[in-house]
Amino acid sequence: MSGDGTSGSETGEGATGEGGPGVSKEGVHGERPGREAEIGKGLARRNGRRGRRRGERAMVPEAEFTSYYGLPILNPPTWKATDIAGYFFLGGLAGAGSVLAAGAQLTGRPAAARAMKISSLAAIGGSTALLIHDLGRPARFANMLRVMKPTSPMSMGSWLLGAYGPAAGAAAVLDATGLFPRLGAAATAGAAVLGPLVATYTAALAADTAVPSWHDVHRELPMVFAGSATSAAAGMGLVVSPAREAAPMRTAAVFGAVLELAAAKLIEHRAGLVAEPYKTGKAGRYMRAGEILTAAGTAGGVLLAGRGRTAAALSGAALLAGSACTRFGIFHAGVQSAEDPKYTVVPQRERLTAAANESGNGARNGSG
Repeated sequence: MSGDGTSGSETGEGATGEGGPGVSKEGVHGERPGREAEIGKGLARRNGRRGRRRGERAMVPEAEFTSYYGLPILNPPTWKATDIAGYFFLGGLAGAGSVLAAGAQLTGRPAAARAMKISSLAAIGGSTALLIHDLGRPARFANMLRVMKPTSPMSMGSWLLGAYGPAAGAAAVLDATGLFPRLGAAATAGAAVLGPLVATYTAALAADTAVPSWHDVHRELPMVFAGSATSAAAGMGLVVSPAREAAPMRTAAVFGAVLELAAAKLIEHRAGLVAEPYKTGKAGRYMRAGEILTAAGTAGGVLLAGRGRTAAALSGAALLAGSACTRFGIFHAGVQSAEDPKYTVVPQRERLTAAANESGNGARNGSG
């Protein structure tokens, strides 16, 4: 209160200082032109939405995504790397090996054909054992054969293994014993027909999950698995086949390596953010090792394998190791993408934004 009994608000000299704008009983006084708020005069609209004019700087930074308490949005796969990545690798080796075995038999390379049939039988046996170990009890694998569900990769894969295993076993046993050659030839052909499916269905099995780095590359992943399986089978062929019968194995090594490496690079360039786990962490180390070993094994197989058994065996071992590293890299990439929420949320937001933009463009074109 002032000494004469009048308040600052009544004289127009309030808290803003003498001569400044204020509010009294008579109304607003001392206002400055252009400073009062105007309804509807917010930020300029651009394309029907409020936005900043050119040259303006946002006062609030763009929001960055963080999940609830930093916890993963997805439950990471609980599979053991040795069981599932090994199951992927051995299944691919078996399936592609049956194709090479049939080709060797048709082209008059009996020793290579017999060796590849035996290796395929051993590989599919190991792959099935790893799958059952992951399931926990053999009865669980048998239970999956009680129904056939075409929409389930696991169900169809179980039936596929149930058909391929006996064919591969019969082809190997009948070839080794020399019994029933016609039945052995039919078993060899049957295993060769089913082999490509055995080599690649595990890619569909992985891509059918919600794991971002598997699901979002469902087109390219079967090609990676096919190339990796072919490289592994060619490597096994170089290890177990006589040098005089190993020429088709060297050709297969080149084909498999080119397909595998090209598909892996396609994932890196097309998949965007979800391809990042394939280049970082444990997955990145496995993938780089796979690339180096596959390239070295292919070069050795082409340039040196025809000169002696030692060079052929070393080249084949490098191809096998490279294929195994690729499968372990793919497995760990999936786990890494499930553990980090950004690989789930950011691609979803990008898809929603793209869909909204397409819808808006369609509406404007229709109204025009």
